[in-house]
Amino acid sequence: METLGDTWGGPLFWLFPMATMAVSMAAFALFATVFTAIAMRDPESLRRYRIQSRKPRAQGLVGPSIRTWLVNNAWMFVASLALWPLLRHSGVHAGPLPSAWTIAAQLLLFIYLDDLLYYWMHRALHEPWPFKKIHGLHHTILTPWAVTGHYMHPVEYVSTGSLALAGPILVGAHVVTIWIWIAFRQFEAAEGHSGYDFPWTPTHWLPGNDGARHHDMHHLRVRGNYAGYLAWTDRVFGTLSKGYAEDLAARGR
Repeated sequence: METLGDTWGGPLFWLFPMATMAVSMAAFALFATVFTAIAMRDPESLRRYRIQSRKPRAQGLVGPSIRTWLVNNAWMFVASLALWPLLRHSGVHAGPLPSAWTIAAQLLLFIYLDDLLYYWMHRALHEPWPFKKIHGLHHTILTPWAVTGHYMHPVEYVSTGSLALAGPILVGAHVVTIWIWIAFRQFEAAEGHSGYDFPWTPTHWLPGNDGARHHDMHHLRVRGNYAGYLAWTDRVFGTLSKGYAEDLAARGR
């Protein structure tokens, strides 16, 4: 008969939900620290990459953002424990490492699938009731700094994290592939709230990607630009933020 220790204490439990959470937190802490330090210093040499022309306001949300991020990860931990009896049968594994080509192809699938799913969830969160009760907290941020990337309601945080696992569960990915994907996803979260559009970042290599400018405009306008990065969904469904297309055209994009 299987014991509680067998269910929640096996190797895959520590390598999948637990190690993935650790990678997620470490990656966001690293990337958010770097981008936030840039925004705080506001170096003149990088001002040409700053998205919003107004000077970033004093960020009283830095401390609350860190506290909220820690609380949200505690809720993610609880959700991982609760869902592990199902997740352990997902096909995610720690067997032989797949080829580099397989990992690259799966990462591309995860990026585009996650962005599509996030578009629909994010758009739904802008309906009156969920916006008032859940998503409105995140929109207290008008001029984003990277540290505010996870300043959100626990329901939104856990839902966003769950969407990120849809691709890995769909293909039964290797845990190392998941760690790479989650680290990249946290880079997206930090960069998308950094307030800067650096042309050399790896996100600009993705077809259909507009970089941090896309989500920054969402914070400025509140409505529209519901995708995380890949603006094709907003173009297809007619939900680009007001003035966004004109802004891109003026920049030759």
